Amino acid sequence: MLGFLLLLIATNPLAFSQELKTLSINEAISLGLSNSKTLQLSRSRVEKAISVYNQTLDKALPSIKANAIYNHAEIPNNVLEIGSGNPITLPKRADAILGTFSIEELIFAGNKLKYAKESTDLLKKIAELDVDKSKEDVSLAIVNSYLSLYKLDNSKVVINQNLTALDTQLKQTNRFFEQGLVTKNDVLRLQLQRSNVELTGLDIDKNRNIVNYNLDILLGLNESTILKTDNINVADNQKIAFKSYLDSALNSRVEIKQIDYRAAVNDKNILSIKADRLPILGAGANAYYLNPNGAFIPSGNQFVTPLTIGATLSWNISNLFTNKNKVAEATFEKNETLVNKSILIDNIKLDVNRNYESYLQSIKKIDVIDASINQAQENNKIVVSKYQNSIASITDRIDADTQLFQAKINLEIAKADAQIAYYNLLRSAGIQLNR
Repeated sequence: MLGFLLLLIATNPLAFSQELKTLSINEAISLGLSNSKTLQLSRSRVEKAISVYNQTLDKALPSIKANAIYNHAEIPNNVLEIGSGNPITLPKRADAILGTFSIEELIFAGNKLKYAKESTDLLKKIAELDVDKSKEDVSLAIVNSYLSLYKLDNSKVVINQNLTALDTQLKQTNRFFEQGLVTKNDVLRLQLQRSNVELTGLDIDKNRNIVNYNLDILLGLNESTILKTDNINVADNQKIAFKSYLDSALNSRVEIKQIDYRAAVNDKNILSIKADRLPILGAGANAYYLNPNGAFIPSGNQFVTPLTIGATLSWNISNLFTNKNKVAEATFEKNETLVNKSILIDNIKLDVNRNYESYLQSIKKIDVIDASINQAQENNKIVVSKYQNSIASITDRIDADTQLFQAKINLEIAKADAQIAYYNLLRSAGIQLNR
């Protein structure tokens, strides 16, 4: 026994390293959102927008500057004669130090700084809404992968049930063959049917491995984690009227909020351009240190320190005539934003209606398949009875069996499709998917 275990570990090192994890769909969404690299990128854009906003706030602070200059001069020809008067003799060398310190503050510039702060704050809010939109995209991607795994898992369950049933039929058919009730061809047909079902199961296993791996990556789990899906109960989905979904979309969709913020940014841009027509008022103070000597702090009265304070008022009067064209351009941009909002609202209405109808259709499809399963079960019982009494052929037996198990697979696929349709409806209505 010990030798067998050692052989198993040697030939399959992942056999004891794989983790089995069962997740509900809401747990999968929460886990994926907490580990999503896409959301990390979106959040970094928000941080960038906050940085730009803080830079705009910094512009309201006074401008403070300090400067120091040192000059040394050598004067080889230091005698200057002008006309017939006494020559002027300069020193052979000279040193000078100049220092300045200034404070400047913008008092009024047509409220342009105020509009700039408000605009950057709106852009920050748009970036934050991008995070919400990314959450919706990531959540929907997780939902689709999760439900794809659900389809494969439940299809495999039905396949295994089918194989078990076929094995039972094979035993019975072999007994019938030994008794001369069926031909060898009937046995071969049943064996071929079993082989085809087994091949279908192998395809499901391959696709399941791919979807499982992709979902592991999406959820930020170890790639060797084997995920198991939880049961889906479509009846648990909240059913409300179409108008409620539509009203929710028009009030909650991120895209509408973003375009409203962009329209507000357009308004601030228009006000900022109009502010160029107004005069600009500023105030400042300056301190100077003038020292024509080599020593930084000379003795006696050999340096001066003048202090100045003043205000500046400037007005570009030509803006009164030229500014109107810039305002007109900015107004056109605002109108384009409003038209885009109208187009967006129309598209959202179409999106909600399409997803609502798709969801209703998917529910009806489940009801139809439920009925077909009952019919297939009844038909299968009749054919089994006929086959056991040598009234029905092996082909009839295989067809009835295939129809039943295909109907069962169709039911699980329909449940998953209905759930996908429901989540698409929630997303189009601006409702969080992991409620």
